[in-house]
Amino acid sequence: MTKKKIVLLFFIIFAVCSITLAIAKEGVVYEEVRTFKEAISIIKEHYVGDVEARDLIQAAIEGMIESLDPHSTFLTQEELKEKTIRMKGEFAGVGIQIGMRDENLTVISPIEGTPAYKAGLKAGDIIIKIDHEPAEAMSLSEAVSRIRGEIGTPVILTILRDKLEEPKDFDITREIIEIVSVRYELLEEGIGYIRISAFQTKTAKELSDALSILTQEKEISSLIVDLRNNPGGLLSSAVDVAGQFLPEGKLVVYIKDGQDRRTNFYARGIRLDYALPMVVLVNRGSASASEIVAGALGDWDRAVILGEQTFGKGTVQSLIPLHDGSAINLTTAIYYTPKGIPIKEEGITPRIIVEAVIEEDEDIQLQRAIDLLRTWEIFRELPGAA
Repeated sequence: MTKKKIVLLFFIIFAVCSITLAIAKEGVVYEEVRTFKEAISIIKEHYVGDVEARDLIQAAIEGMIESLDPHSTFLTQEELKEKTIRMKGEFAGVGIQIGMRDENLTVISPIEGTPAYKAGLKAGDIIIKIDHEPAEAMSLSEAVSRIRGEIGTPVILTILRDKLEEPKDFDITREIIEIVSVRYELLEEGIGYIRISAFQTKTAKELSDALSILTQEKEISSLIVDLRNNPGGLLSSAVDVAGQFLPEGKLVVYIKDGQDRRTNFYARGIRLDYALPMVVLVNRGSASASEIVAGALGDWDRAVILGEQTFGKGTVQSLIPLHDGSAINLTTAIYYTPKGIPIKEEGITPRIIVEAVIEEDEDIQLQRAIDLLRTWEIFRELPGAA
């Protein structure tokens, strides 16, 4: 027996024994683990093709994790590295955040300025094929892997959309995606506009810089914060962003884990201009960290939430490394707004519902926000106004 085979055999025995001991502690019958061992042996002995035991075990781990919920995934060393880079604001791909909704591979949102955004993909689009291969049988991680690829290479996504009579192919070329998470401008006298496209490690700092310019140099008297098509990102970033609009000590969000243990996250009170009239724009592409910020500012009557019902991705994924450099991105908790509303599945309901008009040149939601700020004092006097 070669040295390589001895090492591989040792790995298989170690892995199976570890699984057996761990499961035995939970009182699971040993016979169920025995079935797993038998399956590996049968495949190794009788399968018509060449197969590595390590690949079988990895596939078993992937299937086990992804059977838990749509957001728990197994990450290879390469995927973990790419995820880490993406959180820093630069990665290779087409520029979409995807997830599972009603067992369909769904676009949570295209990232502004990316190939997917320029090609016309929209939040809520259902991906039914990737390079003409049906996506219905693919796991989330497999779909992500297929959409990724070398820079400059094409990928064809076949999309099902409510307003389309039949599926449509989108031919998109992969690029390096560089994300500037915060953009700002002065819309008109007194009204500032800040667009947050993702929640990354640098987002809170970019927001602070934008607010300093708008409040000090532009002397704005009101503000629009646009979280539409923002798929989320880091929990810490969401808390820091909300903390720039809330006094110190205000609850931003709390989470509950599988044992119903609660952890609170509070604003640190970074800024002092808390009285600035503000509208937050959301849509069904606003997810995760975006929903945390919108939920906190809405619950504390700090801003009027305007737009469409958000995506409802209200679960916490913890990145847990494994010994071989891979990792498990595991759902470990559920988000709740300060008033105790679970974000999971329900999403955030805007104070003012304004549906986006598909293929409409005018941004109706943004215009409604501007109109609202123009008449802010009148609006504040209405019964039930936030």
